[in-house]
Amino acid sequence: MSWVLAAVVLLLAAGLAWPVLRELTRPRIDAGQRRTAEGDFAELSQGVTHYQWIGPLRGPVAVCVHGLTTPSFVWCGLARGLAGWGYRVLIYDLYGRGCSDRPCGLQDRAFFLTQLDDLLAHEGIDDDITLFGYSMGGAIATAFAARSPERIRRLILLAPAGMGLKLRGMSRTIRDVPVLGDWLMLAFYPGQHRRGTEAERDLPSTVSGIVDRQQAELGLRGFVPAVLSSLRGILSEDFEADHRALRAGDVPVIAIWGREDAVVPLSAMGRLTEWSRHARQEVVDGAGHGLPYTHTDAVLAALRGTLADD
Repeated sequence: MSWVLAAVVLLLAAGLAWPVLRELTRPRIDAGQRRTAEGDFAELSQGVTHYQWIGPLRGPVAVCVHGLTTPSFVWCGLARGLAGWGYRVLIYDLYGRGCSDRPCGLQDRAFFLTQLDDLLAHEGIDDDITLFGYSMGGAIATAFAARSPERIRRLILLAPAGMGLKLRGMSRTIRDVPVLGDWLMLAFYPGQHRRGTEAERDLPSTVSGIVDRQQAELGLRGFVPAVLSSLRGILSEDFEADHRALRAGDVPVIAIWGREDAVVPLSAMGRLTEWSRHARQEVVDGAGHGLPYTHTDAVLAALRGTLADD
């Protein structure tokens, strides 16, 4: 009977260890993978950041900050449209995503603002920035604009986070309980991410192969821990004071929402109205959370009157 018990214990131990071992055996982002990436790389204070300029060599600058799980390629379709209006568009991979490094530490607002500050300094960009933020990038962009309003021409938010994140059940345990939450994230998040992205495979997209590229993120070490670190960091922070500061500082704000968004629901629009009555808000019918790439033309149409004649 003892050998049966031993076998059961071994199986349980293997099952518990598997998610951790799977993460540890994933390859790190390296020079070989970076060699095929479009754009450039900057050695910044927290690590290497992958970035790319799209558009003319001269013109107004637009800086785009992506969200929790999809790297800077999420902006490609929208950036081409902005470039057609004469904008120089800077897109970059947040740490833990795409071809940027995976530094350790809590991914709170200070973490992300340091990366953005470093990159702008590296590229010699001082002010007069049209700043875009999508999803979690909306929270990062809001924090940056509220802290440095004198540098911002306008702030454009697409399905922005920062209006309150309500997690329940396992998701709340993952965020709030150390060790157990880390294990649950490693064990269950990869499958959840694949299912969520696969559900969008048949949707139109201005980013070629976006679903496969989103799922490929799971193959690199550090991506899943980075998502968890952001959930525990910037996505757990409150941005009411930031939005009220933007209102007080007369920073022009445009927020665009997807009517069918299940990730950042349309109810968040009312909260932004409460915090920032001067913000102009638009709703894209039929769009879910992926509106920057599934409804690119509609987003550009909502911005045309404001940006096309800059």
